[in-house]
Amino acid sequence: MSATEVHTNDGGTHTVPEVSAETELSKDKIFHLLQTPRRRHVLRYLKGRDGTVEMRDLAEQVAAWENDTTVQALTSDERQRVYIPLYQSHLPKLDEEGIIDYDQSRGTVKRTKLADQLDRYLSVEAEETDHEEIGREPPWEFYYLGVSTFSTIVLAGAVLGIPVLATLPSVAIGAIIIAMFSFVTLAQFMSGWTAREG
Repeated sequence: MSATEVHTNDGGTHTVPEVSAETELSKDKIFHLLQTPRRRHVLRYLKGRDGTVEMRDLAEQVAAWENDTTVQALTSDERQRVYIPLYQSHLPKLDEEGIIDYDQSRGTVKRTKLADQLDRYLSVEAEETDHEEIGREPPWEFYYLGVSTFSTIVLAGAVLGIPVLATLPSVAIGAIIIAMFSFVTLAQFMSGWTAREG
């Protein structure tokens, strides 16, 4: 196996073994490389792009994912909190392992063939994230059950002549029930619309 000389930030150099696309990464190495969400975000971003990308574009997208926002809505601090660790640590580590080609002086990053071995782990994590997102959905069936139960109690109370409910006109009872169902339905619609837009 040949070796490559790598220049460090302090002006020195060190030699790292060259890794070919045929090199089989061990499970320990894969899990070590993917142990931080930031590296997984980097690899997920590069997976969807051909050729070389600008490190700044990569850092902005990773920052947007980490802050659950868009690139346009990022603050300067949010950008810097991601850019600096990527520049100093995560990208050099992925480069050293042969997963990416990182040109620190030009500020460019390119995925290598070796990164293909990590794709299936990234796919599994993306599916788990999707399931987590679904798990964060409000329990709409319980809201509807609550409104239905309350409506049944109000109607039964009015029919049975419970003093407070018996004095309400039928139109008022109907309006209250319709308003409650309308409110829950509108809230569910808005929640779904916001999730799709976000």
